[in-house]
Amino acid sequence: MAKHRITLIPGDGIGPEITSAVVKILETAGLDVEWEPHLAGASAVEKHGSTLPQALLDAIARNKVALKGPLTTPVGGGFTSVNVGLRKALELFANLRPVWNIPSVPSRYQGVDLVIVRENTEDLYSGLEHEVVPGVVESLKIITLEASTRISQFAFDYARRHGRKRVTAVHKANIMKMGDGLFLKCVQDVAASYPDIKQDDLIVDAACMHLVMKPEQFDVLLMPNLYGDIVSDLCAGLVGGLGVVPAANLGTEVGVFEAVHGSAPDIAGRNIANPMALLLSALLMLQHIGETPMSDRIMKALGIVLSEDQVRTRDLGGTASTTEFAAAICRRLAA
Repeated sequence: MAKHRITLIPGDGIGPEITSAVVKILETAGLDVEWEPHLAGASAVEKHGSTLPQALLDAIARNKVALKGPLTTPVGGGFTSVNVGLRKALELFANLRPVWNIPSVPSRYQGVDLVIVRENTEDLYSGLEHEVVPGVVESLKIITLEASTRISQFAFDYARRHGRKRVTAVHKANIMKMGDGLFLKCVQDVAASYPDIKQDDLIVDAACMHLVMKPEQFDVLLMPNLYGDIVSDLCAGLVGGLGVVPAANLGTEVGVFEAVHGSAPDIAGRNIANPMALLLSALLMLQHIGETPMSDRIMKALGIVLSEDQVRTRDLGGTASTTEFAAAICRRLAA
């Protein structure tokens, strides 16, 4: 029996292509794994009549870890976000997005090395909205002491474990004095138990301004769901875009590691998609399951492929296909 049993969700659009590439890299690196593949999203509807089949949820709960390709979410109609549904069903309360400059990846900034910790289960993403009267829609923003305290403890624990020195709470408590005020108070209360880590806060609009002026000043950014969703994409743009940053959704026992970019149906099946974001998420997964040396070895191989071998996909200014890019990394791992 394999040392690791991991649920594999290929995803929609380019998902199966980049997932296959990442699986090849992990297996070349020597990961002792048994994959348990399951469909989700649009592809699952066609086969199972549900975007989130119970068999998928059961598999993730059983295996405790999953690697997930991008899923399609219709805009303005159709089925609700599968990503949000997955987080709610498995109580994946923490969204973790490290953002740093990868050598040889073109970006507008250098020296960026920050981590976004986003509360994943409530805020406006609770999906509680209704039409009060025709033409008037009310959406409820839910902030609770329990969830805000839990994500604050996660952020400070993460900072301590990874040698981070500062946690900045991002909020709008000057306007939403009760909701965001409660979130901020929870952060400050938790911070009192971590005297070794500096805690400060910024209003979300000011935080965005400072991020695009001097992003290298930030360490760990902690925020509610909506701000975290927006700011994490902004930060990805600082270092080259969503195609070069990883993400993890973590609960008390379960971790789902995913590419946060879209499913790109316009290029699906053309073997030109960049698998790097999913690969970097897989490296977070390796660290999570105790395979940090393997994660470091793959990261080193990726760096050599980008800088010395100059093998890059089209979005990074190269000509390599998805499979060529993966093969280049595999060659370095086998060398």
